[in-house]
Amino acid sequence: MNKHLKLVREFHDLTSFKQAKHGTPERLSDMDIVMRQAFLMDEGSGVLKAIKEGDMVEILSGLVNLAYCALRAVAMRGEDVADLPITWRHDGYILSIVRILCDRINNCTSGVTDDYSAVYCLCAHLTSTFTNADFNKAFQIIHDCKLSKEAKTPDLSSCFFE
Repeated sequence: MNKHLKLVREFHDLTSFKQAKHGTPERLSDMDIVMRQAFLMDEGSGVLKAIKEGDMVEILSGLVNLAYCALRAVAMRGEDVADLPITWRHDGYILSIVRILCDRINNCTSGVTDDYSAVYCLCAHLTSTFTNADFNKAFQIIHDCKLSKEAKTPDLSSCFFE
């Protein structure tokens, strides 16, 4: 099982959030898909606003939170993350990042694990290639913050590489 998915499943267990038993795939209801889509769009909006502001710490936070949100849907389905290759390369245009993020989020209306996995994999990829940060470290910090139920966004500035 993907290590980040394990953390999300732990969070679900501690908060009594519904999720299928791992390895026992379940289809999401239409309303679950609608809610997951709303959450993904909200997190994606946060990333886009951070990009507009040019705040790399907020971009990193947004990407990790978006990835976390996508993994929550995977956990609900009871499946594992599909390790999907990302072909996006930084071309110097911010609109290419916006386009691929929006496309991946939009694809999640299918309710299929591969589409949620694609969002997760893209966020991990953008974290390293666009923000030059440690995705694993940032994910762990965000997870720890969620477990402690802190309302404020944790400082992720230590996650950037020199």
